[in-house]
Amino acid sequence: MPGGRGLRALSLGRREMGVVEQIKECGVVAVLRADSPNELMDVSTALREGGVVAIEVTMTVPGALKVIEEASAKMTDTIVGVGSVLDTETARAAILAGAEYVVCPILNVDVIEMVKRYGKAVMPAGFTPTEILTAWQAGADVVKVFPASVGGPSYFKDIKGPLPQVELMPTGGVDINTTPEFIKNGACAVGAGSAMVDKQAVADKNWAKLTETARAFVDAVAKARS
Repeated sequence: MPGGRGLRALSLGRREMGVVEQIKECGVVAVLRADSPNELMDVSTALREGGVVAIEVTMTVPGALKVIEEASAKMTDTIVGVGSVLDTETARAAILAGAEYVVCPILNVDVIEMVKRYGKAVMPAGFTPTEILTAWQAGADVVKVFPASVGGPSYFKDIKGPLPQVELMPTGGVDINTTPEFIKNGACAVGAGSAMVDKQAVADKNWAKLTETARAFVDAVAKARS
C-alpha cells in the first residue's frame, strides 16, 4: 500500500496531466454522500490510500460547497469534483469553491457551457444515443451514462459501435463485479458510490476496509484493460 511519500510522488508525477486524463488513467470516480464534512474527509483519505484519485462530492451532502472548499485546500493529491448539479448557478458556485470537475445527473447544455467557460471538466448525463451525442457535441469531456443499471455493460458496447469517439462513464449499477465488464465494453472510467463506500464501514470508522475496497476497484479496472 503506498504511504504518504508514495502518494506525493504519484501526485508530482501527475501534475502535468489534465483532470480528465488522471481520472481516465485511474478509471474510478468515488461518488460520495456523507453526513458531515469531517466524515467525508476521512472517507476521501481512505479511498485515496487505495488509489482512487478523484472524488465527487454530491450537492446532497450537508454544506457541500464548504466541504468542497475544505477538501480542495487540504487534499492536494486528490481531484475534488461536484456531483448532482442541475443548474448553472450551482455549477459556478462549486467551481468557485474549488471543484475541478462538474457531474450532472441530467443533460443541461447551459451547465456544460458554464463549466467550459471556467476551464473545468464537465460530465453531464445522457442515456439515449441522442442525449449522449448532444452532450458530447456541446462540449462534454465525458458523458455519464445514468442510470447504467438499466442497460448494463452490454449497452456500452452497443453505444460505442456508432459513437466510438464518445468517452462514457457508467454510474448506477456499478460494483466490483460489473466494473470489469463496463471497462471491457468501452467505458473510460466508472463512477461508484455505495458499492465502494460501505455504510457500515463508515459508521464503524473502518477506514482500512474502505481502502481495501478502493484498491479492489482500481485493480479491477487495470485487469480489465490488460
